[in-house]
Amino acid sequence: MATPVVQAADAPPIPITALSTVEASKRAAAYKAVEDHFDPSYRYIGIGSGSTVVYVVEAIVAQGPEITSKMRFIPTGDQSKQLILEAHLPLGSIDAMPPVKVDPFAIGTSIDVATGKNDLGLFGKRESLDVAFDGADEIDEDLNCIKGGGACLFQEKLVATAAKKFVCVADYRKLQPRLLTAWKAIPIEIAPLAAPTIKRILITLGSSDPKIRQGGSAKAGPVVTDNGMWIMDAPFPKLLIPSDLKDGQLGDGTNGIWEVNQLGRRLKRIVGILEVGLFYGRNGLQVANAGEEGGGQKPVAAYFGMANGEVEVRTAKEVRDRSSFP
Repeated sequence: MATPVVQAADAPPIPITALSTVEASKRAAAYKAVEDHFDPSYRYIGIGSGSTVVYVVEAIVAQGPEITSKMRFIPTGDQSKQLILEAHLPLGSIDAMPPVKVDPFAIGTSIDVATGKNDLGLFGKRESLDVAFDGADEIDEDLNCIKGGGACLFQEKLVATAAKKFVCVADYRKLQPRLLTAWKAIPIEIAPLAAPTIKRILITLGSSDPKIRQGGSAKAGPVVTDNGMWIMDAPFPKLLIPSDLKDGQLGDGTNGIWEVNQLGRRLKRIVGILEVGLFYGRNGLQVANAGEEGGGQKPVAAYFGMANGEVEVRTAKEVRDRSSFP
């Protein structure tokens, strides 16, 4: 398999013939996603993790520095941070997004009891990312995703939900009718101290053999995330979507049947779990249409590079109802 390389703006494009079928499909999907969802007026762009996002960055770099130099690119972890730096794109940070200007008199003020200073938390609304591009380990027909194969799931979800729209880019192997079809376990980021308790609870919920993910060899020990946590991979049966529930099925784990939203919410209630590698619920446009702040976990669109060189696009209803993507 060819090793993907991020190229500078003045470098010639990687010839498609030099890439394997899978890599060529990733590249085609990435370029199409950027064509549809990257706009020169944008200021803040989320850049995810994984091999497919390398081609997203390549496509963005091809827009030229006269466009990209005015933007800030927000990584989902150390890997994507290095990707951004090596591509000479301006680096930003999810915890350093500029505040939205507000009228302080419209909110009122509060004094911090400990310091006597104004409580800046009241003015904590931050700018949203215009778009976030990321990959996935598996995507179902409702655009629910499994992410976390690269152990960046918490920061990936942090960036996705900070964006007005999250766009997923993948190759044809990741498209499945239901989650946990080909990708057999849900990555879960956990506090190391809570590992025994979490494993026991997961087993009671129907996970057959949850395991702490190990490094390159047994001597390397558990994989440690960018947040100092461990990853527990929890196998479950295939996850249903709401339209699958029939004849009084609840999808709450009864008889071993889980619906994706219900399992995601149940796992989040376990003490010691930082984040779950299920991206479910609403997308960014649904959140905006509800008049709420922030984005959604689900992508508004997923781009799949197919083995025949074509790109298959799956879009949420909210996108199909719009006349244009940006």
